[in-house]
Amino acid sequence: MQRAARAGLGAVGAGAAIVLGLDLAYLAEVDPLRRTISEHGIGEHGWLFSLGVALLAVGSLAIGASLVGRRLTAIRSAGALGLLAWSAGLLVTAWFPKHDWSVGPSLSGSIHRVGGIVAFLSLPLAALLISRPWRRHPEWRGSALAVTVLGLGSLLWVLGIAGAVVVAERSGLPWWRVMPLGLVERGMAVTEVAALVALGFWAARREGVRLPRALSGREAVPD
Repeated sequence: MQRAARAGLGAVGAGAAIVLGLDLAYLAEVDPLRRTISEHGIGEHGWLFSLGVALLAVGSLAIGASLVGRRLTAIRSAGALGLLAWSAGLLVTAWFPKHDWSVGPSLSGSIHRVGGIVAFLSLPLAALLISRPWRRHPEWRGSALAVTVLGLGSLLWVLGIAGAVVVAERSGLPWWRVMPLGLVERGMAVTEVAALVALGFWAARREGVRLPRALSGREAVPD
């Protein structure tokens, strides 16, 4: 299963490079402080953005499969399901492009938004749940701690956006104007991809650990 983790890391790296390349190529047209990453999904190069996000999703699935195969988490655990939800959310955002809400509502745009919310919320929870049983393991607590810290950082970004929405509701301002949405989203994306990469390196380097059968439906617990 180490090969699956390495292949997943490769796909994640390629996907992230594509999205970063789009950000740099269109820096003069898409304000990174105010415009979201999904803006790249609109226009003639939208297929490139979809490809990058799809590669992130496929790589995430490969890393998740490796984590399960190496007994770092159980297949029916909340952590594994969180990674699956993250991957599914990414695929939804890749298939249903961002909508220009200034021209009116859109079913596709609403689906894209829901997919993004599911993805960005699921990854930090998955990272925290998968790493939790291993934080005191004498050999692997370093890897678990790295995943935990990045998972917490990702969750803080999500909570920050939620806080901005609350402030917007009370002030009457559009929630995306309360903060530099583009910058916040990019910070969150970088942190979450870093957490995913940390999980991938962990799965790629670990030796197999036997998961007790009695725990096969819950989070893994170190022997």
